[in-house]
Amino acid sequence: MEDHLATRFAARPAPALRRYVGSYVGFDLRGFPAGVHCGPPSRVLTAVISLSDPLEVAAGVDDGSPVARFDSVAGGLMCRSVAIHHDGRQQGVQVSLTPLGARAIYGMPAAALAHRLVPLDELLGTVGVELVDRLRAATTWAARFAALDELLLRTVSRGGDRAPRVRPEVAEAWRRLVTARGRVQVGAVAAELGWSRRYLTERFGGEVGLSPKTFARVLRFEHAHELATAVDPLPWADVATASGYADQAHLVRDWREFTGRSPTAWRRGEVLLGNR
Repeated sequence: MEDHLATRFAARPAPALRRYVGSYVGFDLRGFPAGVHCGPPSRVLTAVISLSDPLEVAAGVDDGSPVARFDSVAGGLMCRSVAIHHDGRQQGVQVSLTPLGARAIYGMPAAALAHRLVPLDELLGTVGVELVDRLRAATTWAARFAALDELLLRTVSRGGDRAPRVRPEVAEAWRRLVTARGRVQVGAVAAELGWSRRYLTERFGGEVGLSPKTFARVLRFEHAHELATAVDPLPWADVATASGYADQAHLVRDWREFTGRSPTAWRRGEVLLGNR
């Protein structure tokens, strides 16, 4: 087997896009064993453009979900990992959108994409097709990120002020939950906004696609996942404590729900991350 090659290049979008786009990440992974990568749920909507073979993706891990092929794919917020089937190589660009970005760039609330995987050109039309072509034709990551800026700015400008705005209370609830990494009482957030918990749940779910409580769980899992994928990961009990779980058993239950695997089985199977 060839030596492992794992390179990642991150960039911030143009200033005018930063309300809508959290980051760009280019990746080039080669020489790993074939397998299934769990794309974990997180706070952002993710779009991925392949720079090589089509992506083979299912909306769930080890649950019989059908595998579909995409040159580029967009997903909403999820309560479970997506299964990315690979032959030990992946090359592409990942774009992370905030819920505000769903309206500005896709022209729809994030809730319309919750738990779904959709071809990117189905959402962006000819801009989506051009985006794939230009990213594949570019020869440097800087050029690819510049093309993303240009085309996403064009999309936002095209939408102008016609797209309905996210209610400021919903945006503020999202911000508070993210800032606290999910370690905050939803009822307290609702009270601070002057809403009932039920009303916040209805409004937040209608815009984002997850209830505030579920989104808080995703945020805690996201934090645990970050700790578990560090170069020198903490023991699982310490991961649970640091990310706000009551104990390790609580973490294990959520990990199984969000990835379809126990933490130990997940770590053993994540060959693209070099886990053993």
